[in-house]
Order: sequence, then C-alpha cells, then structure tokens
Amino acid sequence: MGGGGGGGDRQTEPLLEKLSEPSYNSSEEHLVQRTGTVWTAMAHIVTAVIGSGVLSLAWSVAQLGWVAGPTAIVLFAGVTAVQSSLLADCYISRDPDERGSVVRNKSYVQAVRIYLGEKSRLFCVFFLSVNLFGSGVVYTLTSATSMRAIEKANCYHSKGHGAAACSVAGGGSDIYYMLVFGLAQAVLSLIPDFHNMAWLSVFAAVMSFSYSFIGFGLGAAKVVENGVIQGGISGIALASPAQKVWRVAQALGDIAYAYPYTLALLEITDTLRSPPAESETMKTASRASIAVTTFLYLGCGCFGYAAFGDATPGNLLTGFGFYEPYWLIDLANLSVVLHLLGGYQVVGQPAFALAERQFGTEACVYDVELPLLGRRRVSLFRLCYRTAYVAATTTVAVWFPYFNQVVGLIGAFSFWPKVIHFPVEMYIVQAKVAPWTGRWLAIRSFSAACLLVCVFASVGSAVGVFGSKRS
Repeated sequence: MGGGGGGGDRQTEPLLEKLSEPSYNSSEEHLVQRTGTVWTAMAHIVTAVIGSGVLSLAWSVAQLGWVAGPTAIVLFAGVTAVQSSLLADCYISRDPDERGSVVRNKSYVQAVRIYLGEKSRLFCVFFLSVNLFGSGVVYTLTSATSMRAIEKANCYHSKGHGAAACSVAGGGSDIYYMLVFGLAQAVLSLIPDFHNMAWLSVFAAVMSFSYSFIGFGLGAAKVVENGVIQGGISGIALASPAQKVWRVAQALGDIAYAYPYTLALLEITDTLRSPPAESETMKTASRASIAVTTFLYLGCGCFGYAAFGDATPGNLLTGFGFYEPYWLIDLANLSVVLHLLGGYQVVGQPAFALAERQFGTEACVYDVELPLLGRRRVSLFRLCYRTAYVAATTTVAVWFPYFNQVVGLIGAFSFWPKVIHFPVEMYIVQAKVAPWTGRWLAIRSFSAACLLVCVFASVGSAVGVFGSKRS
C-alpha cells in the first residue's frame, strides 16, 4: 500500500524515511505511546496485503489446475507466515554503533542496516526501488484496464452482451486510460503529504475489500448459475509443453505478488504495546491475518476458475465473464481505480524521497503565483523528477500492457530478496544461529527452495512479457 527536501522530508513513507535518521533516540523514546493490539495489527496487515494482486488469482489457478492451484496459494501463505515470524523477531536488536544500546527497528531498511551492514542496505534499497517502480507500472495497467471495463460494461448493458461495437470501446486499447491515470498521478505526486493523509489508508482498505468481495461473490454466483464446477486437474491445456511450463511460472509469479507485506511488518510492530512482547503479538496477528487473506484468495481464485474453466480471464473483473448486474461490475472496477489512485502514491513517495534526499531539492526553489492556491514555493527538481518518474511508469505500462505477465515478473523478481533473503539473514544474526546446526540447515534450505521457485517464476514471466511483445 506502501518527500522532499527540508520540511518536505517529513512527507516520506517510513520505509525510506528512516534511512537518514538515528536508529534509536533514548531521550525521545519514553514520549512514544504504543497502544496497538492484535486486532489493530490484523487490520493493518490485511489492508497491506489485499490489493490488485487478488484480481489475477483466478487466472493463476486456471494455469495450475485444481490440485496445484489451491496448493500453491496455501504454500505461499505458509512461506509468508514463516518469514513474517522470522522478521518479527528482528524488531528488537542491539546497535553496535551505539555501544550495544537497545534498538527498535522501526523500518525494514533500518533493520537491514543494523543487522547486515551498509552494503546490504544498498542492495536492499535497489530491490525495493525496482519493486516500487514495478508496482507503479502494475497499478497503471490495472487502473487503465478497470476504467476501460467500466465503459465496456455500460456498452454491453445498453447494446447487448457480446456486441461487437463494445469490444472496441475506447479504440480497443487501454493506452488512453493509462495516459489519463498517469496525468492524474503526476498531479497527485505534487500534493504535499497526500500519501500520509489519515483518511487515505481507511479509504484504500474499504475500496480493496469492496472489489475483492465483489469478485468473490460474482464468482460464487456464476458457479451456482452454471450448476457445474468447470476446470480440470492439470489446468488449461496449451499447444506445447514449453508453453505450459512458462504459464505455470507466470502463475506462480502472480501468486507471489499477491501475498507479502514485508515492508510494512516492522512499522506495524512498532505500533504495538507490551507486554506481551511486540514480536509475539505480531506473530499472532500475522497468522490470523494470513488465514483470513488466504480464505479470500482461495475464494476469488477457485470460484473464478470454477465459474469459467479454460475461459478464465486474466483479470477477474475485466475479462467479461460477468455482464450483469452491470452496476455492480462498474462499482467493483471503480473501487479498483480509486484504490490505486492513492496506492500509487503510497509506493511512489518512497522512491521520490530516495532521489530527493540524495540530490536535494533546495537548490532550485522558486516562489510562484498559482491559480486558486496563491503564492507557493516550488522545487524545480521535485517537479521535474516526480513528473519524469510518473511518465516512466506510464511509458513502461504502455510498452508492456500484459497484466498477468508483468504482475508475475514483478512478484517473482522481488519476492526472494525482499521477502526471504534479508529476513532470513537478519534472523540468523539476531538469533545467533550457529552454522551447520539443524536449525541453520532448515533455514538455509527454506531460503534455497524459495530462490529456485522465484528464479523459475521470473524466467517464465520474462518469457511471457517479452514473448508477448515480439508477437
């Protein structure tokens, strides 16, 4: 879900904001009141996890089939539960630079620096930056598809289901809607503190739950209407074994994209009261939240596949297996667009902050008279960089408009380093796990197995993205 120079630095998302702050300030720590509970942590986690990734799960189950599809969703849930437990144990540490003082690791990047050092922090920031940029591309693709789906749903309702004129509504392309979404983000990215507005997270949660449950309900209703469960054990049959292998890889990448909330975990932990220990409360909240999320994911994925079988669309709400009630389909897709309008800023602001902190924004600041806003201070660097960043994500989305393949590539490429490697390495340091012991071998095997799956999914998704472009 997930700044600028001078006073603007306070705009940044906590993920990268704390890169330049002290890890712990004992003189201020006693002023912080942490009142969070298991229930508030669960609310934060579910809000962080459930998003646009849920829309591709029916397609993923269709590629994998009735056995492997649900099993993959449950396995990724298990992996997420394990890594969240490891990472929660890393919340409290001792800072070697502060004479061993107790440190509350309030952000993911801060924890990587404390446990693994500056080089690992830079490596981590690179992968996070790629993931944040990729998420911006995915949000652009998803929003454009949903905007066009609203137009098509209204057209089908007025002209009849399957009307040829509706299939080319909007010129038959999502590019126009991508440009509209990009223009909106260019404007929103310049509004101070937009991503930190108190109402934004609540609004995003309502929107994400709305379209997720609508997709769940529509799929279930379609199965009841059909009177039969469609699909097969091995999923959709393709022309060649190689095509099937790459589709399976893309499906795994899509599922990987849907689950993790690694970046928010330590920040959520830092809101919890103690006793009991914050890490124990977080583990309990994580297990419960993952169970709730998995139930919803299995519902969306399995009901979608059961409803459409081999014709399961890549995006459950925009593939037009559903035509009526058209207003409910419009509402679901509008919820997607509204959710991602704010969601883009949540993932974009940390990337803005990283560049602006590195290069500064005070060198080219001008007082400008703006219509309706009066006289304002404008940073030329911030204006140009943020506009260029939004333009870049929009351009990539236009160039590679392949929803499932792009989601799979972003999910698979960033999953292992972000979700597995750094939490595992930090836990080994924090728990002082001795090499070649049973626990050390188990943790290393867990990391290696996840790496193999992610490499396979990354290659398959890359083949899907670039293969689709060539064709």
